[in-house]
Amino acid sequence: MRKYALIALFAGVIGFFYSSSRLSDAEAMPPDIPLSEYSRYEAGRWELLRYACAGIGGIGALFAMFPQGR
Repeated sequence: MRKYALIALFAGVIGFFYSSSRLSDAEAMPPDIPLSEYSRYEAGRWELLRYACAGIGGIGALFAMFPQGR
């Protein structure tokens, strides 16, 4: 379980930094759009992916610290 947790942690970290770099290259979004419309814009898709990768990395870190469900 710890091996898969470390894979998720590293994939989340790498994905976070990759999507952050792509987000800086994308065209800016309008400031007053709701979260449900983020997928219509390229920058919104990269930002959603960035938060998803942060979540995956956080879950991987949690499972790496507590592999047996202590």
